[in-house]
Amino acid sequence: MIKLEDVTFSYASSKPALSHVTLEISDGEFVAIIGENGAGKTTLVKHLNGLLKPESGRVLVCGVDSRETTVATLARKVGLVFQNPDHQLFAETVEKELSFALVNFGMLKAKISEKVEWALEEFELKQYRSRSPFLLSGGERKRLALASVLCYDPEIVILDEPTTGQDSRQKHRLASLLKRLNEQGKTVLIVTHDIEFVSDYIPRVVVMSGGKLVADGPTGECLTRLELLERASLISPQLAEISWDLGLKSPSIDLDSVVAGINDMIRGLHG
Repeated sequence: MIKLEDVTFSYASSKPALSHVTLEISDGEFVAIIGENGAGKTTLVKHLNGLLKPESGRVLVCGVDSRETTVATLARKVGLVFQNPDHQLFAETVEKELSFALVNFGMLKAKISEKVEWALEEFELKQYRSRSPFLLSGGERKRLALASVLCYDPEIVILDEPTTGQDSRQKHRLASLLKRLNEQGKTVLIVTHDIEFVSDYIPRVVVMSGGKLVADGPTGECLTRLELLERASLISPQLAEISWDLGLKSPSIDLDSVVAGINDMIRGLHG
């Protein structure tokens, strides 16, 4: 379980990047954290693996206070994939990048080889195994950074803007992979501006604005609240826009629900 209790944090002397944030995420949930630039999303998730420590309040991860343990210890449980993969990648080759954490965690060679081969196949990186990570495209480096985290099988997986640089096919593959991980019991958190990805795949959203948590609930409810989206400077999902434009009684981000609403309107017109 992840629990933030009245957490406040500031960078240097600036105004708080997080202001009295209280949030609870249960084991095995699939959650998106959304909001405008500067809302505090990345700052929040960096508290979950101990990279940042709260000025006040508490962060508990799997029952452990983040201020009372090390980043290395939390990293075994919390895998964080940075927004910019160049802040994460460093090895000479793709294969060495994938095996680095596994070697450091003392895994057996046969198991390391098995996990590396899985990652190369799953993330379509097989042809690049001997290439420098920094010679890959932006999207390929994003996939490698994610693969290097998933290789060591953390209980909690956090991805910061994972769909940036990915085409629609790669987004679908990513969504399928994250769904499988979640079904295996992993807690999955996504920080993203990709509202369509959220509306299509993620059941719960946490909305942030100005360092504060301003909404938390089912995706279909939060993303059809126009005043909330405007407050957080978020673009509405396309199906929600269609719902509002047509004046449907129950705006929705579910295609079947929107079609049913349109059919109800047509039946009403032909009364």
